[in-house]
Amino acid sequence: MRSQSVFDERVSAVLGIPLHRFLGMELRDAADPAAGIWFPVAEPTLNPSGLLHAGVIYTLMDVASFLALIGSLADDEHAVTHDLTVSLLRPVSAGKRVDITGSVLRRGRAVAFMRAEATVDGEVVAAAQVTKSVVRAG
Repeated sequence: MRSQSVFDERVSAVLGIPLHRFLGMELRDAADPAAGIWFPVAEPTLNPSGLLHAGVIYTLMDVASFLALIGSLADDEHAVTHDLTVSLLRPVSAGKRVDITGSVLRRGRAVAFMRAEATVDGEVVAAAQVTKSVVRAG
């Protein structure tokens, strides 16, 4: 069973990770963390060509997937990524806002399958398949 306080602590922990703060990650809807995240394509997220660094999008696709999943985790469960496949569909230039949404495709007892999609101005720029192992917390 999931308690609201544990859910809130988990969301707060994700938001408090220094890397996420450094990248400018924000919730799309503070009242609904499962609605996804967004971040600005600014200096910390750029590669040497001045475009969005692939590692940033990989990382934040995983975060959005986790936020979509945590509502289904019991207080004594946690989820860890064991597979992440991201397809980068187009480059993203500086000054853009990237929105990432995650969705749970299937949640089993020990494994969860998610999909994440990153968009810029409503256009898909990356898509991901994420698999997480559901483990005992602690």
